Amino acid sequence: MQQQETFDFSEKSFIKGTHIATIFHNESNLYSVVRIRIDETNEPFDEAEVVVTGYFPRMYEHDTYIFYGAFKEHPKFGRQYVVHHFRKDFPQTKQGVIQYLSSDLFKGIGKKTAEAIVETLGENAISVILADPESLHKVPKLSKAKAQELYEALKEHQGLEQIMIALSQFGFGPQLSMKIYQVYKDETLDIIQQNPYQLVEDVEGIGFGRADDLGYQLGISGNHPDRIRAACLFVLERDCLQEGHVYLTKEQLMVNVKLLLEAKRDEEIPETAISQQLLMLTEEGKLIEEDAKFYIPSLYFAEKGIVTNIKRLLQQTESVTVFPESEFLLALGRLEERLSVQYAPLQKEAIQKALASPVFILTGGPGTGKTTVIKGIVEIFADLHGVSLNPKDYNKDNPFPILLTAPTGRAAKRMSESTGLPAVTIHRLLGWNGVEGFAHDEDEPINGKMLIVDEMSMVDTWLANQLFKSLPDGIQVILVGDEDQLPSVGPGQVLKDLLQTGVIPTVRLTEVYRQAEGSSIIDLAHHIKNGTLPVDIAAPKADRSFIKCNASQVLEVVRQIAANAKSKGYSAKDIQVLAPMYRGPAGIDNLNKMLQELFNPKTEQKRELVVGEVVYRVGDKVLQLVNQPDQNVFNGDIGEIVAVFYAKENTEKQDLIVVSFDGNEVTYTRQDLTQITHAYCCSIHKSQGSEFPIVIVPIVKSYYRMLRRNLIYTAVTRSRQFLILCGEEEALKLGVARCDDGARQTTLAHKLSEIVKPLEEGELPLEDAHVGMENVSPYDFMDESAT
Repeated sequence: MQQQETFDFSEKSFIKGTHIATIFHNESNLYSVVRIRIDETNEPFDEAEVVVTGYFPRMYEHDTYIFYGAFKEHPKFGRQYVVHHFRKDFPQTKQGVIQYLSSDLFKGIGKKTAEAIVETLGENAISVILADPESLHKVPKLSKAKAQELYEALKEHQGLEQIMIALSQFGFGPQLSMKIYQVYKDETLDIIQQNPYQLVEDVEGIGFGRADDLGYQLGISGNHPDRIRAACLFVLERDCLQEGHVYLTKEQLMVNVKLLLEAKRDEEIPETAISQQLLMLTEEGKLIEEDAKFYIPSLYFAEKGIVTNIKRLLQQTESVTVFPESEFLLALGRLEERLSVQYAPLQKEAIQKALASPVFILTGGPGTGKTTVIKGIVEIFADLHGVSLNPKDYNKDNPFPILLTAPTGRAAKRMSESTGLPAVTIHRLLGWNGVEGFAHDEDEPINGKMLIVDEMSMVDTWLANQLFKSLPDGIQVILVGDEDQLPSVGPGQVLKDLLQTGVIPTVRLTEVYRQAEGSSIIDLAHHIKNGTLPVDIAAPKADRSFIKCNASQVLEVVRQIAANAKSKGYSAKDIQVLAPMYRGPAGIDNLNKMLQELFNPKTEQKRELVVGEVVYRVGDKVLQLVNQPDQNVFNGDIGEIVAVFYAKENTEKQDLIVVSFDGNEVTYTRQDLTQITHAYCCSIHKSQGSEFPIVIVPIVKSYYRMLRRNLIYTAVTRSRQFLILCGEEEALKLGVARCDDGARQTTLAHKLSEIVKPLEEGELPLEDAHVGMENVSPYDFMDESAT
């Protein structure tokens, strides 16, 4: 489509100016801060220069632009002009055109060539070239290749500005407009007018609602095939990501797509039209249908990959050395003597079974000794195999044979502290670099003899597939987790599904060892696990209490509890408030504001940076929200702001915040601050894999949409010493009673059970496995066809 060349901005604020200096320019999203010499403006502004901010291409010396926007007062840098739209002001004089064409913007065009172009095509050479690129063939000594390069550069520079203006007319802000342009380039306007719903498939951050509004503006009917197609893709992805499903049934998908389409427009959508688009999407490979179930392709193939690799690992029985029971017992005795501990019978069974299995699952609730068993497995493996556990004895060519990993940095740190061995996040183990993906896969497997994965309940389908396909033949794998905790944030429930199949040797720890017998926190956790509450839930205990209050009182109750703990010497690091929702009077956002003022109030000495309504202050406790492998910081890590630097004080000319994550200092620009949030209060999901001395959990009916048994169970089991529940007892009861609501739809268990026969209950039961079965593998009990 051809866009009009000009738009009427006569009623809008504008500044026409020439580029002086670029203060900041982000090549990835084109966010820029530049200083401009003002040539003309309709704003009451008397200065000769101004700082403008917005999304536009890199500017060069003498570039002139017309910016449309508004002045805003920056708290640190004073008055700035925030740009919404812009266009390049091309030179109109002969000398101006020569200077422009011979600038750094056009490689290979020197001053003599530029003079020849202007001499041949006149002062309006730029317009002539854009209208007819063949006109450049009239210029003496200008090669066809150089002429084409010049035309393409002019078109790109002119095209971006025209597209940004046009997108703004469609209601897209500058940042989203730049995202769209980076996907479609010069075809942007053509694609949007022909099929705005293509944005749903191609551009991250644009959902069906935005595309549908644009479709309505362009007169696309309610039952248009492109509209129905986009709705099908959007609903499947939305429901899988939000609900944790790996698939939707055809009936679910049809109903939800129809609801979405008819809710937006007053027009009935025939089911046959939806079915037709689903068929076309499956034929194109955009969706996968199997047994009347619809999958996002990446999730379908991830599940298949997990099944294939679990089977591969299980079949490698020859890679496992099964030692005589006498040798195992001697090694166990040496370990117990060295550590001055005595392992319980079920713990001994778990250690021996893990050492004799190619893949093994260890599961159990809080305080049942999972960490103690992990240490026993590692120590006895090293003893029996004659390998050193001193990392200094290994190097790049001879790597450490035992790999310890967990989904979050905090869980990996706990694992390292409990075993005395190095542990890393799964992303770091697999070489995630953010841009190019993972360094390790089936073609470049990791190197090790034994892998132990803790907090396996947090691992989603995508990550589990990447992990299992990156494991070499011959490695022993031990998966550790609590099946009653929350499932992964991403789609799937890998640990639960693997346990359900019964194909992997498993020990479930049931006895409590970690805390003193009779611990009321552990007792409460086990009640919740079974769907009940102690009859004395409201009675104060030595290590837990329940304070009754309503949603409007939660903020003050939590403040008083935290203030009391602070007065007794506990710091913000020791006290963790956990809540299920961000919004509302008892939400995470409000709790964080209140707790920041309690633990880290504003003073003249403390530096701070204001970002919208959020204040980041030196001394603040913050949470990392995304993986940043190049900085060795990962989603879920908690750190402390140790420094704030203002733009005028550093060579970067930007505001900077420095966060220390256990000594690892990471620097954030203002644009990076979406990667962190305050952590005085955090979501229960984000707390998985961690323990805290004091945990405060508000539970009120306004959280009802989120309240479920596994959520409350997970929150309660984060507490190491003291647990304080506050809120409405009825809300707690309702939450503990809800368990089936929101069940995830996966096919991992079914697919794995189809190709690997479950272990024989009578010969090797999952919860009461024999020990001392020398030289016997679980697979001796399988049919050959199963392997």
